[in-house]
Amino acid sequence: MAVPFRRVSKTRKRMRRTHYKIEANGTVKCSNCSAQIRPHRVCKECGFYKGKNVLTTEEVTE
Repeated sequence: MAVPFRRVSKTRKRMRRTHYKIEANGTVKCSNCSAQIRPHRVCKECGFYKGKNVLTTEEVTE
C-alpha cells in the first residue's frame, strides 16, 4: 500500500475540506398558506401541493 512521502500540512488539509460544511435546508413559501416548506413536498400546515388539496388536516378543538 502506498504511503505519503510527506505529511499534509494543516493549511493544505483545511483548504481541501472547505467544501465539507453543513448548509441550511432550502425553503419556499406555500402557495396556499404562505408557510415555509421544503420544495417539492406537501405542506404540513394546510395539506396542499401544487395548488391541490392532497391531505386533509383536522383542527384540534377542545
